[in-house]
Amino acid sequence: MTTFALQKNPQPQTPSVRDVILGAPVFGTQFTDHMSHIRYTQEQGWHGHEVVPYGPLSIDPAAAVLHYAQEIFEGMKVYRHADGSVWTFRPDRNAERMNKSAERMALPQMDDGDFLDSLRALVEQDKDWVPTPRDDQDEVSLYLRPFMISVERFLGLRPTQQADYYVIASPAAAYFPGGVKPVRIWLSENVKRAGKGGTGFAKYGGNYAASTAAMIEAGQKGCDQVLFTDAIDGTHLEELGGMNIMLVTSDGKLLTPPVSETILDGVTRRSILELAPQLGLTPEERPITVDEWRTGAADGSIVEAFACGTAAAVTPIGSLAAEGWEFTQSEQPGEVTMNIRRTLLDIQYGRAEAPAGWMVQLA
Repeated sequence: MTTFALQKNPQPQTPSVRDVILGAPVFGTQFTDHMSHIRYTQEQGWHGHEVVPYGPLSIDPAAAVLHYAQEIFEGMKVYRHADGSVWTFRPDRNAERMNKSAERMALPQMDDGDFLDSLRALVEQDKDWVPTPRDDQDEVSLYLRPFMISVERFLGLRPTQQADYYVIASPAAAYFPGGVKPVRIWLSENVKRAGKGGTGFAKYGGNYAASTAAMIEAGQKGCDQVLFTDAIDGTHLEELGGMNIMLVTSDGKLLTPPVSETILDGVTRRSILELAPQLGLTPEERPITVDEWRTGAADGSIVEAFACGTAAAVTPIGSLAAEGWEFTQSEQPGEVTMNIRRTLLDIQYGRAEAPAGWMVQLA
């Protein structure tokens, strides 16, 4: 295990203020007292492992991240179990995906051990920031955001020779406020999230920035999220703004578009597919068209639909709307969707036995 030098925050949040924040956490708005940091140079590789006070970064105005968007990130959660211990979910998958993203964005690869140690070093220091669930329905957690940026002072375009890696943490409650209820999705027919040969499979901020125009449109149409289709002919489902999509058929199949150059290999997505057989479902990764979903919802062959991701967990989809049409999939959360949701959350919060290696204790 790599040792991280500790520089304690001289002005940590007071316990009383922290308790107020943890009592009603809002996703991505409040942050813990510290952050992990590792620096990279072409000469030294990864070095300078440290935990430092959370605060503004100082980077050169010519840093490549500001001009060419050379950056990547991950998203994961930390869960407090009933005995007070603190765990995270399948961090090896996040480490693997981060290196795939780094390769695509010409950023340096990171050792899986460094990745895990950076999480552990931060959480051990800020473990009091991990919320305690009040009951089995309380989805509070500590959201971790590892990210890597090119800080090289150079206006030319090339694989980076200097990078900084950080992990910050934010207490979080359920991603969609108001409890578990079916969400209304807007079909983006003009804006495309990714194309073949692009960066769609990478956890790259530019993918998400490019999707915000469609999310604005979705909000204007009274929808909670946006669904993107392929960039070739716009007929095939790909993913939502920040989540994967799955459909449940009347004959027990769990359908989802296959991972590709344009679809992110979500950790939650992969886990649900691996859990599906024990839940009586047959997972099937294949291309799915919008028309197939519409027709299936109408004739009863597709009985449920849901979104899945780290932040949103498992969220039922109630309807899909587009310019000139809309169809309702379900007015209430489906039984299969809720069973998948319960199974996943019970594993993450330590209420059920996890498959080997899925849960890793951090503190």
